Amino acid sequence: MAQYQITVDSQLLHQLFLSNSQDAGVAKLLESVLNQVLQAQATEQLGAEPYERTEERQGYRNGTYPHQLTTRVGTITLRVPRIRGGKFSTELFARYQRSEQALVLALMEMVVNGVSTRKVAQITEELCGTEFSKSTVSELCKRLDPIVTAWNNRPLHDNPFPFVIVDALVLKVREDGRVRSRGALIGIGVNTDGYREVLGLMLGDSESEVSWSEFFGWLKSRGLRGVDLIVSDDHGGLVRAIRRHFQGVTWQRCQTHFMRNILDVTPKALQDEMHSRIRAILDAPDLNTARLLLNQVLEAYETKAPKAMAILEAGFEDATAVLHLPEKYRKRLRTTNALERLNEEIRRERVIRIFPNRESAIRLIGALLMEIDEKWASGRKYLDMAEYLEWRESKVANRSSKVTRIG
Repeated sequence: MAQYQITVDSQLLHQLFLSNSQDAGVAKLLESVLNQVLQAQATEQLGAEPYERTEERQGYRNGTYPHQLTTRVGTITLRVPRIRGGKFSTELFARYQRSEQALVLALMEMVVNGVSTRKVAQITEELCGTEFSKSTVSELCKRLDPIVTAWNNRPLHDNPFPFVIVDALVLKVREDGRVRSRGALIGIGVNTDGYREVLGLMLGDSESEVSWSEFFGWLKSRGLRGVDLIVSDDHGGLVRAIRRHFQGVTWQRCQTHFMRNILDVTPKALQDEMHSRIRAILDAPDLNTARLLLNQVLEAYETKAPKAMAILEAGFEDATAVLHLPEKYRKRLRTTNALERLNEEIRRERVIRIFPNRESAIRLIGALLMEIDEKWASGRKYLDMAEYLEWRESKVANRSSKVTRIG
């Protein structure tokens, strides 16, 4: 990796620390640093400093031209070196985050396919220059798509994933001249080291059993193993696919969705007290206490809120499956909130309401997930798995001893 010697003058430091706008100071600092990097790269390419006479010189400078770059701290102006009789090459402009590259590509695809608004075209021209074509888009996609594809298809067999959370994000994608709703199926897992990972992203025609079955089969073909608990909402096709592909694995129905389903059919006057009573069931210290509280609620509300009680009674076992785990793991595994927050982050970052094609959707969402996955890998552990692993070993030992006694 190249190393550059950067200088910062006192006036710039004064602006950085005393300016009324902190971002303005940071933008000026970034502008200064990047311009020095550009000059250093020009020196590397030419093999000589400005006005330096040397046999190794590969060409001559011919001034600079301004290039505006929009960054997270504001717009900065770069002075890009000109090379006489040649072209200055730098990777600097390509060093956006992968998600930002994918966003720009999606905007460009909208323009070249003639489906963008004038506003999008103007934004794209500001980001990418006044001239770009389908060939330009194609060339940029060739650089980014293999990276996202390789990450999304990476092997998963290095570590077991005892806990898996799955959910879908509904997108609108333009296909064959029409806008269609598609499901972005996403899975995250917690491995035995306690770290979260994004397991993968797949674009399905819908959230049907067929789509989810294809998704789970794909994860297993990449090496997903050791699954003990899967958390999801109560979508029929999803649950059937889970039971088909993960026989013997415990399914935890998301308690947030479960509560919402119950309250939706509860008379308004009873909703607050109903929420408190059901929350007490779900927060019970053990399954016996939860069943005791369940019977009390069913008896109290069977005539006042019969539809709500039918949902509560039918879904009780699946919504309290997490109570079989040691207590310290229940809070983070009783809902799909971890994945819901991930989806919210994707929605917040994604400014495109209708994707120009499937590839664009996979590229942008995949790049975002890839960056989030990298942050998780270098951050704190999501769960300390030591107690769970001991608990699981004791369960296996107990089952083995029972089999031996029966034999």
